[in-house]
Amino acid sequence: MTKEKGTTTIQLTPETRDKLKDLGKKGETYEEIILRLLKKAGK
Repeated sequence: MTKEKGTTTIQLTPETRDKLKDLGKKGETYEEIILRLLKKAGK
């Protein structure tokens, strides 16, 4: 898997952001949370 340089912004409602945050572990970034969820989903 090739990593692209830089970052991008996605828009979420505050409700969705809070749900995502609740799924995270202490000190985990949104990037790490999303990647973990994608891995779990087989993506």
